[in-house]
Amino acid sequence: MTTTIEAAPHRAPTLARGTGLRLASAAPSLWRVLDRSGRVLGHLQAVLDGNGVRFRARRFHPASGAFRNLGDFWSPDDAVDCLRFAR
Repeated sequence: MTTTIEAAPHRAPTLARGTGLRLASAAPSLWRVLDRSGRVLGHLQAVLDGNGVRFRARRFHPASGAFRNLGDFWSPDDAVDCLRFAR
C-alpha cells in the first residue's frame, strides 16, 4: 500500500545535471516536470510505502480528463526519465 506524503511540503528532489529539466512545486510532495522551454511533461509525486519514499511519474491524459500513473521509482531521476522518454 502506498500513501501520498501530505504532512508537510517536501523540498524538491535534486535532478541529475544535463537533462535540461526542472521541477516546479505544484502541491506538497508534488512537482511539475518542465523541459527547457517550460512545457510540462508531467508530474513527479513523492509517495510513502512500507519500504520508504518512492517517486511516482504521472501524466495528464486529455481524452479521459484524468492523470495516469506511469510507474513508481526509487529515484526521482528514474521517474523523470520515464516522463521524458515515454512520449
